Amino acid sequence: MECLRVNVLITGGTGFIGSRLALRCISDGHSVRILGQENTPAESSNRKLLEEKGTEVILATVTDKEMLPELLTGIDVVYHLAAAQHEVNVPDQRFWDVNVKGTANLLEASAGAGVKRFVHGSTIGVYGSAMDGLIDENSPLEPDNIYGRTKLEGEKVVLSFREKLPVVIIRIPETYGPGDRRLLKLFKAIRKGVFFMIGNGKNLHHLIYIDDLIDAFSLAAENPDAIGEVFVVAGKESVTTNDMVAVIAAQMGGRIPGYRAPLSAFLFLAAIVEKTCQPFGVKPPIHRRRMDFFRKSFGFSQIKAEKILGFQPKVSFSEGFALTAAWYRSMDYL
Repeated sequence: MECLRVNVLITGGTGFIGSRLALRCISDGHSVRILGQENTPAESSNRKLLEEKGTEVILATVTDKEMLPELLTGIDVVYHLAAAQHEVNVPDQRFWDVNVKGTANLLEASAGAGVKRFVHGSTIGVYGSAMDGLIDENSPLEPDNIYGRTKLEGEKVVLSFREKLPVVIIRIPETYGPGDRRLLKLFKAIRKGVFFMIGNGKNLHHLIYIDDLIDAFSLAAENPDAIGEVFVVAGKESVTTNDMVAVIAAQMGGRIPGYRAPLSAFLFLAAIVEKTCQPFGVKPPIHRRRMDFFRKSFGFSQIKAEKILGFQPKVSFSEGFALTAAWYRSMDYL
């Protein structure tokens, strides 16, 4: 479907996904306005990149309710990606203020501005402890941390605006590709030969390459049948931890040690470290959520996204990781 030229606002636009979505919109000829933060070197780099493209970047937050009406003047499509997610040593209220109240602020201002489509970026974190096996839009929602709980409440707020605003929700899985820095530690550890497997490595992951995710967002903004719907999207295939590590090792020229550490022992250790660090407000170097990489096993059904959105991911896991490794090298991260 050919994109109409529209005025776009992207919240969270200095983050990984938001900045890459902005670059695609610019390439498609849209007029792009960014609402973002500059709290990390990556966000600073993304801001500079976008401003070099002539994009207007406003450093503010969706909690700034008074400035939103002016920000939304003339905007046709809103992609809402701003969220409190990885913050540490902050009260739970911070997550409620951004992910729930901030979303409500943006929805109210968007409805008042006559926005033609509001695409909300949610997360697979809303499935939480229920994330096991094949998951679709009707799977149980059991978020098990403050981020997932507030993102689920944010979804409810979005859907409450269905009569006032053309809304669509996309539940985003782990996303990778050029611009992503979260997987960099894994790439480096494998390249240096210091990575070792915990558990049997047979658990499944279902990531999505950044360009495929942006395709899904574009379809959600254009397809009239998407209005009022919730979609979960993912990549072409799910892969085991063993396969993921093997593909990265092939790209990095690294070798994976043959020994495997017992998962149960590391889960026990993570629980102790969490308990020890908590009174001091220190981020634990090892925690149980990090063990999810070796423990949780799931995949996502593409049936609804394909049927209604026409979404079909194009980039295979091996191809996507090769492109990611090439970007890391181009940035001298490796």
